[in-house]
Amino acid sequence: MTTFARLVLIFSLALSPGFAQATEPQEISWATLAPPAAVIENPFENLTDDQMDSLRQILRFEARAERSDDAEARAEAQALRKQLADEGLDVDGLFAARLAIMEEREAAATEVNEDLVGMSVRLPGYVLPLEFKGRKVVEFLLVPTVGACIHTPPPPANQIVHVVYPEGIEVSGLFTPVWITGTMVAQSSVQTVGYVDGQAPVSVSYSMQPQLVEEYGG
Repeated sequence: MTTFARLVLIFSLALSPGFAQATEPQEISWATLAPPAAVIENPFENLTDDQMDSLRQILRFEARAERSDDAEARAEAQALRKQLADEGLDVDGLFAARLAIMEEREAAATEVNEDLVGMSVRLPGYVLPLEFKGRKVVEFLLVPTVGACIHTPPPPANQIVHVVYPEGIEVSGLFTPVWITGTMVAQSSVQTVGYVDGQAPVSVSYSMQPQLVEEYGG
């Protein structure tokens, strides 16, 4: 046995079974791409339907008053504010909480699962082509459902993967089902998706340059 062969044998014996297993791609689902949901305090859950309706009316009246200096709308809003205040509600505090909840939900839609970043994974999904080379797609969005971004509103950014695959794959129309295998990268971007009647930007939180793209079921 040569010196090189001995070194190879010693190195292979030194590797633990766990090391070999760690290099194997882990099959994941779309649910794991989103981080654990944060608990958002909801100050509206104990309000009555009438109180919720009054808050909505205040927003409408105040928006109208701001647009057109409508004194009647401003008076209606003030009357509703007084009514809710008499019931013990802090209207401005509730509106501030509404904005905070909206911001938290928007942030939750873009955040990535840090446990997946840098991990070798295998993920199924549907191909939404972005760029062709000849008859093959070399860049695409992997999305979790048929019609996403085209026939339905885009999924949250952390439910889309931007895939660059120079080798390319042949697809049969939109939303060909595939498996992608590679290292998951956290990379925020905005990709332009083409429609029959125009284009639209789509926010994405993940990217991958896969080692393998294969037909679903393969």
